[in-house]
Amino acid sequence: MTASVVVVGSANMDLVVATPVLPRPGETVLGEGFLAVPGGKGANQAVAAARAGADCHFLGAVGLDAFGDELKGCLAAAGVGLDGLRRVAGPSGVALIAVDAAAENLIVVAPGANAHFTGLDAGDRDLIAACDVLLCQLEIPLETVTQAALAARHGATTVVLNAAPARTLPDELLAAVDVLVVNQTEATMLAGLDGAGDAGDGLAPVNDVPLLLDALLARVPRVVLTLGAAGAAYAARDGERLEVGAPPVDAVDTTAAGDAFTGAFAVAWAQGRPVAEALRWACAAGGACASRWGASSSLPAQAEIDLLYDRTYQNDPA
Repeated sequence: MTASVVVVGSANMDLVVATPVLPRPGETVLGEGFLAVPGGKGANQAVAAARAGADCHFLGAVGLDAFGDELKGCLAAAGVGLDGLRRVAGPSGVALIAVDAAAENLIVVAPGANAHFTGLDAGDRDLIAACDVLLCQLEIPLETVTQAALAARHGATTVVLNAAPARTLPDELLAAVDVLVVNQTEATMLAGLDGAGDAGDGLAPVNDVPLLLDALLARVPRVVLTLGAAGAAYAARDGERLEVGAPPVDAVDTTAAGDAFTGAFAVAWAQGRPVAEALRWACAAGGACASRWGASSSLPAQAEIDLLYDRTYQNDPA
């Protein structure tokens, strides 16, 4: 079946520099390469979902600048529906990204137009109520994310929240979430563990997967915890728990790997696949993405995901 996914989120132009090592505070390092690539967690996940086979619509905002033109063109080229895309005065969002030789990265985002995406109209709400999965992140105002999640209550829509970047979330939003997708750092903060505060506090992620899952299930009914190269874990209040491994790949840039995972997972969930299969397919998407440079430019097509999935998991039980 063709999955219908609506993504409510951010669009940024990613300015990416390759560097042998990431700079420390106060340090300047020389880079080895530069790319300007359309990105942003929302736009990335919309492109990821569309390339993974979904009928996808994106609700967000870009500026009236050249970056805004390029961001709109990238989404359109991927087949993403843009009826809900706003053009607002001022600059588009920009992300400054440094990627080292081990494919680790540092990212600073200037929200630009994303900060002005402050409400939904009737057409937005109709799109959300009619789709299979609503996919949101946290690079736009929380009020807009909450409005979108509440709009999903008017249909049979599953609300998937990728709670990134990590921040304190209102109970009203969490009560509307069906599936929470987080990495270990985001999970640590949301679970209130290890003295966690808002992003930027420098807290170390908790590595106790069962502890994180138990803490988050007190707030949402289902949790997907991404574990990087180790794969992903899932838990639900009905008692279902499982972990899956990730495909072995030669990673060169992990910037959009999480977005590839989340977009593909949303598609697989909308298609009604078993959870283990959905997680493995999402891990294959993340792995394929990490094996090449760029954000939106590295997001894999459905055939690429299927190929890596088959190579990695064909001998594993579903």
